[in-house]
Amino acid sequence: MWTQENRGRYDRRGQRFPSDLTDAEWALIEPLIAPAKRGGNKRTVDLRAVVDGLLYVLSTGCQWRALPTDLPPRATVHGYLDRWDYDGTLARIHHTLFMACREQAGRAASPTAAILDSQSVKGAEKGGRRSTRRATMPGKTIRGKKRHILVDTQGLVMHALVHPASVQDRTGGVWVMATLFGLYPFLLRLYADGGYQGPAFKAGLRRVCRRLKLTIVKRSKKAQGFVVLPKRWIVERTFAWLNRCRRLAKDWECRSRTARAFLLLASIRLMTRKLCQTTI
Repeated sequence: MWTQENRGRYDRRGQRFPSDLTDAEWALIEPLIAPAKRGGNKRTVDLRAVVDGLLYVLSTGCQWRALPTDLPPRATVHGYLDRWDYDGTLARIHHTLFMACREQAGRAASPTAAILDSQSVKGAEKGGRRSTRRATMPGKTIRGKKRHILVDTQGLVMHALVHPASVQDRTGGVWVMATLFGLYPFLLRLYADGGYQGPAFKAGLRRVCRRLKLTIVKRSKKAQGFVVLPKRWIVERTFAWLNRCRRLAKDWECRSRTARAFLLLASIRLMTRKLCQTTI
């Protein structure tokens, strides 16, 4: 939590832009980026500047053509985002930093419990009906996309998917668990809210994660006003952390794949700062 006493931990005034990586943060990411392929001309692009450009777009929410001139061209920055998402570089960086954060907290690298939730995001003025479908849940009239995230008990993102808002939470939740592909072999318990109750989600969960025990955390009928619900507050706090990045304030991306890439990038930004914070 930010306080007057520990504000030095969050001070980035020495950077060119507040979103830029520090030397310690770049030292965590640099070894995880694959070197240039053999043959052809040598790579002339500064990869640290490319990552700084991606974080600038993520943090400020600016248009690609509004990138400052002292960062690489927008086509270069966007091209590397597309390439790193396609070849798994972003996912590899994210998973490595996730395990490092858990080890820093004195926990096992693979968690045994996780919390699942979704967030509907309003779409920007772009695309057509196929790219911005309306949410069909009761009380929701958002036209855009839905972010589905799986977090551990610290609130760190384990896995994420982005899909049309018209997809029900029960269906999207099964997609999230089905695309883990054995990434967390010791996962035994899953917490979720009332949107995931019912036989359809339980049957899908048994099909893709047979060992997983589902716990639905419900709000008490006697509760009045705001009530902090066990476990569910953790994933809601994670959404609040991610939404500090202005690129995630609305659904600006035409493709769900690019929207997921920015979501992973926001989580990488969070974990690098967590690993490199210094106590003052």
